[in-house]
Amino acid sequence: MKDLAPEEIFTIEFNNVVKRFGEHTVLDDLDFKIHEGKITTLLGFSGAGKSTILKHILGIYHPTEGHIKVLEQELLHMSEKDIRKFRTNFGMSFQYSALFDSMTNFENVAFPLREFTDLKNAAIKEKVLNLMGQVGLEEHAYYKLPSEISGGMRKRVGLARALALEPKIMLYDEPTTGLDPITTHMVDNLIMSTHKNNAHIPMTSVIISHDIAATLRISDYVAFLEQGRVVEHSNVEDFKKSSNPTIQKFLELSM
Repeated sequence: MKDLAPEEIFTIEFNNVVKRFGEHTVLDDLDFKIHEGKITTLLGFSGAGKSTILKHILGIYHPTEGHIKVLEQELLHMSEKDIRKFRTNFGMSFQYSALFDSMTNFENVAFPLREFTDLKNAAIKEKVLNLMGQVGLEEHAYYKLPSEISGGMRKRVGLARALALEPKIMLYDEPTTGLDPITTHMVDNLIMSTHKNNAHIPMTSVIISHDIAATLRISDYVAFLEQGRVVEHSNVEDFKKSSNPTIQKFLELSM
């Protein structure tokens, strides 16, 4: 008897999603699914709709048409209070870290724990120190301000904060934009190690990127957007063999 392939499980589902702002269509009949426990990167030229997809996943935007399910729930039917609570399922790593300038790095990481949990100070301290160690932050940076550490260190602080609530979904917005090659490589490795260390959840990672080299190195799946549509969505090996001329051009320009 032939073994059955394991059933695919999807964390995020876009079903015929259209998003318009006035007469401008940003997402055009978007239809794709993101695999649970995998790293999926959204690639495409500027203005293709990648950031708009991220805002739909978070429930910041609602579709003009179609349906979106995240963790088997449709955010459109949630109240603002429920959406706020639901967002604790997400960790968000921002392009420029988006840390609070007036707080130390320790307090930045502690912030979501103070805001969304009932943990006592001792438990918060233990968890924050563990998270900062997990992302490889150097101890001398723990109680400094974000302005007093390097861009690479700020990325680590931002990631530690994003992991504080043990999210089921990690979202990365252009994680390596503006970084030098060495720091870029460090961030890529950090994304992979974070994903691997949270495989027990299992964590689903979604990355918005222009960096094709990093995408091919760290992703399980790639979705390529063009003019608000996913024109290719496949595993990395199949993506590299795509016959789509736009994708081939994108790959060539990135070499």
